[in-house]
Amino acid sequence: MEVRLDGRSAIITGASKGLGLAMAKEFAASGADVAILARRPDVLEQAKAIVSDGASGRVATFVCDVAKADDISKTFAAVVSGFGKVDILVNNAGQSRALPSEQITDEIWHEDLELKLFAAIRFCRLVWPGMKERKWGRIINVLNLGAKAPRANGAPTAVSRAAGMAFMKVLAGEGAPHGILVNGMLVGLIDSDQHVRRHATQGANEPYDEFRAKLGAGVPLGRIGKAEEFAAMACFLCSDLAGFTTGAAINMDGGASPVV
Repeated sequence: MEVRLDGRSAIITGASKGLGLAMAKEFAASGADVAILARRPDVLEQAKAIVSDGASGRVATFVCDVAKADDISKTFAAVVSGFGKVDILVNNAGQSRALPSEQITDEIWHEDLELKLFAAIRFCRLVWPGMKERKWGRIINVLNLGAKAPRANGAPTAVSRAAGMAFMKVLAGEGAPHGILVNGMLVGLIDSDQHVRRHATQGANEPYDEFRAKLGAGVPLGRIGKAEEFAAMACFLCSDLAGFTTGAAINMDGGASPVV
């Protein structure tokens, strides 16, 4: 079974590194035109070189701060101008933030919700009319396990991701009659740039491979996941092969979540 996205065009937010970069590379190799969105021009150019290597679709980069409504609208217009349409949207931008609730100020709440919830809402609102008209669309909201199983000191991320999961479910019901499939992918321990940064601050003189092995020791599969594994699932969900899958919140966690 070969997963192909030929003739499709995709927006992936937060795509300059980590899971976003892995998805951009997988989508482009599968034939899609891919718009890579991130805030920093320097890392975007590096990402474009990585994604373009082996791509059979077009690759374009856009400087976009998805926490800003104006940036979203301008970037969407630029992508449509370049690609002609947007068939696939992956709302991936965000970072994990966890604090005791009493320490979370209104400013922190607003920042987190703008980045992880309202950015997805705004992008979905923009891509929706075209997807409805063409009777085909795929949207993935990248969430985390806290959306289903929030823990103490897990806010604000658990709250914004839970809202993102609810929004995904609403859209799945609205989109089904129009051929628009909307799913969520819940991130567990998967090798990404955030773990590289964590190793830099916590790993002392420990090699990264050993640090990563310790992180994965508590995962039922005995290891942390690979970004390429996450990207492969995302690519499948955005293909015609997944034509009967919508409204699903899929755990990408090696069996770690206590909630199915």
